[in-house]
Amino acid sequence: MAKFVIAPHFRLHEWVAEEKGYFKAEGLDYEFKGIWKTHHTANKSGAFQNIEKGLESNVSCACHWTVNVAASKGHGKLYADAYSVTPAAVFVPPESDIKRPEDLKGVPISVGFQSGSHYSTIQALEQYMKPEDIKLSFADGILFGRMENLIDRKTPAAALFSGPYYFLEQLGFRKIIDSTFMIATMLSGSPDPADVKKYFAALRRAQRDIDLRPELYTHHYRHEFPDRFAGEMDTRRWGPGERIVFETYTRETYEDSFKWIREHDIFEGGDMGACRYEDACATTTA
Repeated sequence: MAKFVIAPHFRLHEWVAEEKGYFKAEGLDYEFKGIWKTHHTANKSGAFQNIEKGLESNVSCACHWTVNVAASKGHGKLYADAYSVTPAAVFVPPESDIKRPEDLKGVPISVGFQSGSHYSTIQALEQYMKPEDIKLSFADGILFGRMENLIDRKTPAAALFSGPYYFLEQLGFRKIIDSTFMIATMLSGSPDPADVKKYFAALRRAQRDIDLRPELYTHHYRHEFPDRFAGEMDTRRWGPGERIVFETYTRETYEDSFKWIREHDIFEGGDMGACRYEDACATTTA
């Protein structure tokens, strides 16, 4: 039987479970797929496009909006027995004249196309301005590309989460508005449900460790950062980041997210698949 392939996704849990031997303790025959090595390349694809091209792992994560649509279109299954929440925000340089959310009217905000930053930035800012006044830029692509271009002052604002969120705080960048969002798990390649159960049992143990002593584990953010910033990072100052919630991702949540996507015309022509919760979701709960 093939090994269960795991792709870390900017969070601490997989690294803590690996460090503490929790995957092995659960009897999971697994391997890490080193996609984190490409997190800061020039790839301009969004989260949905990466899923659509085909994932190299049995389990990966993306914002729940994108995972919903991808699963609805048959690109894998949304794992419905857990979800997670990540702190996220729109940042600007410390010298910027932008001080309030209202000041972002008409300002290009760097986000990932059809990725968590895309949806969550709209969701946060539509409280303050009309849709036509929210100007998103997809030119900088993935998370670390957005972070680097903001640090280099090539963009006026960027939406960031996880390690880059904490790094910009450390560097004194100004947080303009919180855009915390939900993340869902995508299962691909028809993994054995027993392996999925073992995987999440290990992550549950890791979550307890992170909750209890986050400062012992924030150094793991270094695994996925560009080498350029290694000397500047003080991960002792950083927070725990994404938190896994071991509760059901419900039908109501699934359908509400589709309604929001449709209302905001995120997918051209409304091409969002069959939109059936039963077909799109998987569970290991007896």
